[in-house]
Amino acid sequence: MSKKRSVITASLLLTALLISAGLFRYLRGNENRQFEAYTQSLFRQEVATSTISLHYTLKDPSSYGIDDAPVTLGACTDDVAAICASAENALAVLNSFDRTRLSKENRLTYDVLKNSLLSAHSLAPYALYEEPLAPLTGTQAQLPVLLSEYQFYHKSDIDTYLELLTRTPDYFRSILKFEQAKSAAGLFMASYSADDLIEECQTFIDMGENNYLYSSFTERLNTLKLSDAEKSAYTKVNAEHIEEYIFPAYAELKEGLTALRDTGKNSSGLCHLPDGRRYYELVVASETGSARDIPELQRLTQQQMITDLTDMQKLLTPVAEDTALSSDLFREQGTILKDTDPASILAGLEKKLSGNFPDPPKVNTQIKYVQKSMEEYLSPAFYMIPAIDNAAENVIYINQGRLSDDLSLFTTLAHEGYPGHLYQTTYYASQNPDPIRSLLNYGGYVEGWATYSEMMSYYYAPVPGDAAALMQKNTSVILGLYALADMGIHYEGWSLLDTVSFFRSYGVTDTGTIEDIYDLIIADPANYLKYYIGYVEFLELKKDALETWGDDFSQQRFHKAVLDIGPAPFDLIRKYIIKK
Repeated sequence: MSKKRSVITASLLLTALLISAGLFRYLRGNENRQFEAYTQSLFRQEVATSTISLHYTLKDPSSYGIDDAPVTLGACTDDVAAICASAENALAVLNSFDRTRLSKENRLTYDVLKNSLLSAHSLAPYALYEEPLAPLTGTQAQLPVLLSEYQFYHKSDIDTYLELLTRTPDYFRSILKFEQAKSAAGLFMASYSADDLIEECQTFIDMGENNYLYSSFTERLNTLKLSDAEKSAYTKVNAEHIEEYIFPAYAELKEGLTALRDTGKNSSGLCHLPDGRRYYELVVASETGSARDIPELQRLTQQQMITDLTDMQKLLTPVAEDTALSSDLFREQGTILKDTDPASILAGLEKKLSGNFPDPPKVNTQIKYVQKSMEEYLSPAFYMIPAIDNAAENVIYINQGRLSDDLSLFTTLAHEGYPGHLYQTTYYASQNPDPIRSLLNYGGYVEGWATYSEMMSYYYAPVPGDAAALMQKNTSVILGLYALADMGIHYEGWSLLDTVSFFRSYGVTDTGTIEDIYDLIIADPANYLKYYIGYVEFLELKKDALETWGDDFSQQRFHKAVLDIGPAPFDLIRKYIIKK
């Protein structure tokens, strides 16, 4: 769920020192064993830097050689020099291995890790340009959900969780310190973005005893065999910690943001910051996994939109001439599903995989709903990535406040479930990849695959084929508009008026809606690109596979090839799978 940046922490410096000191010398002569020892050590050190990261990544850390890890939420650092040094050291260590002597599987891990570290190295000097607080995707929105889904496998997990709550004020102070450093550097967010975050913090505090951190704790206690007295004692401590640590942390964050509110010097796109256009280029490359430059991405987006709009026009031309046909085409709009139970929809979507995708692993999936008071501040739905050693247990959250009809529910469950996130994640986990791959961020692949899945799901829905095609292409065009707006705002320097003019040229005239889109894009650069550019890159990969494989092409072969590779940059995927 959370936005995982590439591996650049002080732990890498430690790894570099250990290797240079000869920790792995006993493996000399066996490059594969040496490389695997390195990636395993890197994984252990990196995953243990945050207790939440550790708990969400591993159900049983001891089986991976991790014992007695400190209880911590980590910290947000503004030490740019240390970040740069860590990135430099990480690359030096990786480059010390002879890639040509590695197995095919280890070469893939090496290539993906090197791409991730190169990206981190390029972004390191711009550390203060990062933004840990953003609508929908920021720490302030994600942390409560992550805490509410922190599973209690053992009684000790309860104690660790309660200790984590006490760490929240210090964690938020590190974020505020980071924001103060951004402010001092002239890089603080726009005042209207700060206003949104301030309001969100207050809304969270105002939930009081109705906050889901109370109810979810009780639910998780019931999964363990505890006496009534133990449950009562734990429940009391949880309530005290929420009141003494969580709410005050949000209040302090709100106060800190209020104090910084008017210190931002740029309320427009990143290109208006010093070297901001270059930073945006690096962010887009990192977030999308695409090696194309911004002008090429703009052309690719426009080409796909022209294709979709042309197809829509072909579908709509006979409709405009035939009233009866128009009635048939849109007859199914509104309530289209006989069964709107999410579990039933997921089961139906899973059956659609047969013949076009590799068989999915057997998993259990819980459907949960976002608390009503938080619907405005969270995404329409999200999939909670399971621990790599417990991938059979999965959770999807649905935000009913952001899903307007049952077709939206259907396509959203395809995005989050089958053949989207849940399927891609659990299938890849079943291939038993190197654990370090689970820590590398390739949002373009992950969200691009889920968007590709969502687009396919229109044709799985119980609607006429032409209606399905029309709605799918309309959705694709809308995402293309967001992508062009993102690049226009952050790379070309569009103002709000420019953005309004752009959307109006495509028939979107609601100024309030456009302003909301503008604000979201300002607060979270390249977020929309992960979805759309990732999706279009999959379409381009499929075209290349069709051209190269010819009669040997099949949907199943293509899907298996990209799923077996796992999250990675698209040029690397192309290199590994597009073979005659």
